[in-house]
Amino acid sequence: MKEFDYIVIGGGSGGCAVAGRLSEDPGVSVCLLEAGRSDDQTLVRVPFCTVVMLPTPINNWAFQTLPQPGLNGRRGYQPRGRVLGGSSSINAMVYMRGHPWDYDHWASLGNDGWSFRDVLPYFKKSEHNEDFHDEYHGQGGPLNVASLRSMNPFQEIYLEAARQAGFKLIRDFNGAEQEGIGIHQVTQKDGERWNAARAYLTPHLASRANLTVITGARARRILFAGKRASGVEFRQGGEIHTFHARREIILSAGALQSPQLLMLSGVGAGAELQKFGIPVIHDLPGVGKNLQDHPDYVFNYRAKSLDLLGISPGGAIRLMKDIGRYRRDRTGMIASNGAEGGGFLRRFPDSPAPDFQLHFVVGVLDNHVRKLHWGHGYSCHVCLLRPKSVGTVSLASADPAAAPVIDPKFFDHPDDLDAMVDGFRLTRKIMDAPALANIRSEELYSAGIDSDAAIREELKKRSDTIYHPVGTCKMGIDAMAVVDPALRVHGLGGLRVVDASIMPTLIGGNTNAPVMMIGEKAAGMIRNDAVRAV
Repeated sequence: MKEFDYIVIGGGSGGCAVAGRLSEDPGVSVCLLEAGRSDDQTLVRVPFCTVVMLPTPINNWAFQTLPQPGLNGRRGYQPRGRVLGGSSSINAMVYMRGHPWDYDHWASLGNDGWSFRDVLPYFKKSEHNEDFHDEYHGQGGPLNVASLRSMNPFQEIYLEAARQAGFKLIRDFNGAEQEGIGIHQVTQKDGERWNAARAYLTPHLASRANLTVITGARARRILFAGKRASGVEFRQGGEIHTFHARREIILSAGALQSPQLLMLSGVGAGAELQKFGIPVIHDLPGVGKNLQDHPDYVFNYRAKSLDLLGISPGGAIRLMKDIGRYRRDRTGMIASNGAEGGGFLRRFPDSPAPDFQLHFVVGVLDNHVRKLHWGHGYSCHVCLLRPKSVGTVSLASADPAAAPVIDPKFFDHPDDLDAMVDGFRLTRKIMDAPALANIRSEELYSAGIDSDAAIREELKKRSDTIYHPVGTCKMGIDAMAVVDPALRVHGLGGLRVVDASIMPTLIGGNTNAPVMMIGEKAAGMIRNDAVRAV
């Protein structure tokens, strides 16, 4: 049995950020428990290897949802990082904060201190931006943000198609404006993935005696002394261990597994826990509720260009040359994040923020890369940024090794499908612009689908997640809130949640950078509370 001041459960983006910042104080001890293995792997560091990990269980929990009526009964796919760095170790490395409106909306719901003005300093504190030096960006932070080094000429083809379709271009999605079409910045340094672990943890493991990181450690339950969290029980290999926390336990297992671990520990809707024979420590009905995710549709096209990812003899030769190029100077296709282009579009002129997000991929991305195609091509995602459908995460059993039951309820609210029809049409304007239309050789799946009814059926047939689940331990002051604005679990002591599950509503963008911001802000609040307690 070991004892630390702080125990962090989960080495994803939030867990790495909060553990790294707390361990800056040599007077406190911090232990981080991660179920996956170390991120010191070629598969993690080389950007191209995302296409190897995403569709497989390699470094990936690879969850599935319940059958979704809104997706014609299909089970959705929910990849989540099972490795130090969490999903920042297997994602497309897109650096995106979301729209200021989203954070101001959080504050309007009673979450004081979470407006955009409040959170921007933490985004900047986290960031070292190689390209932008203004009031919206930070330098000197641990998270390196850079331009892509793929040097792919298809970026200009995508931008020209957007111009031809009448959309404005934008250089910085995280600046004064978000709306427009552009090329992503990425969490890379010198052409390598710069995940949350490389940003916040691994540079300090040799120099900080007060920082302990244990991989292969799967949490089974949080232990309580009355209503105060006191320890963590976890399995490593074939053995079960118990660690105790003198000050706090910080739960950072992600939007799917943080609520699961709370419920396994006796925190959740009491009647639901009793069905599995779990003693109720604290009846908290909001645990696992309020699951929100971005529903996403992908347009796919074939095109005869070796600048695009694909499978062919010429592509194999090109790939070998690019491997050599990457070894020499960390540039070329191996440095690509795949989703090189992006965009934010409004459904209505008076929308308070863009309603749709695009990800333009320099390859055919069919069924999360689980269906491969001969030849080369490109694809474009369109997702609905603020869907009205709300789902749940629940328990399958009391077994800590069982996967959670995930039910995002995609298109459960009819307004979401109606909105996605408009998103489909807006995206197709770019895809059908001459710059792209003249280079493609085939439109897969969506060719000839023009009526609203046909588009709805196509959306139900092929839509799925774009990997942004949030909200299952939501922050707030209402009866269904799980944590307060300081991220402390309502009704319990010594326990906070620090990950995407605390988001009360979805943000308009990718969730990786916002979760690191949450970790930064949480570390500050934890330190302040510790000072006040002395």
